[in-house]
Amino acid sequence: MVELILGGARSGKSGYAERQAAALGPQVVVVVTATASDGEMAERIARHRADRPEHWQTVECGDQLVAALATVAKANADALIVDCLTLWLGQLLLDDDESRLTLEVDALLQRVAGWPGPPLLLVSNEVGLGIVPESPLARRFRDEAGRLHQRLAALADKVTLVVAGIPLCIKA
Repeated sequence: MVELILGGARSGKSGYAERQAAALGPQVVVVVTATASDGEMAERIARHRADRPEHWQTVECGDQLVAALATVAKANADALIVDCLTLWLGQLLLDDDESRLTLEVDALLQRVAGWPGPPLLLVSNEVGLGIVPESPLARRFRDEAGRLHQRLAALADKVTLVVAGIPLCIKA
C-alpha cells in the first residue's frame, strides 16, 4: 500500500503521516530527506525528531532517497514514512544536473510502482496552489513538484490532502 500525503507548510501532513503509521503498528521507519544546512533547519529537524516516538527508526538520506528506499523496503517494519519529497526534489534541482534529476525521479517512480514492502507513506508539500513564483528556479521547482505529484498520485493506492490539520481523501 502506498499513500501520497500532500499539504502546505504547517498543514499537519507530517503529523497525519505519523498517526497513520502508528495505527499500523509499533515498528515504523522514517526516511528523512532534510539536511541541516543552517541553524534554523537544524532546529526544524530536531523538532520533527522529538515529535516522533523514540523507538521509531530514522534513516537520514538527503538526496539519496531511492537508495534508502531500496534498503528499507526489506525492513521488518509495520510502516514506512518518507518525509519529505519536495525537500528531496529541491536538493536535486539545486545540483543543476538535468540527467540526474530525470534518473532519480524515474527511479523513485519505478521503486514506488508495485511497492513490495510495508505500507509506504510519502509526505510532500503541495506548492502549486499559490501565486506564480517570481524566479525561474522557483517556477521550475513548482512545476517539477506538480509533475512528480501527478505521477505518484497515479501510482498510489491512496492520496490525502491535509489542510489545517484535517485530512481530505482525494483518492481512496
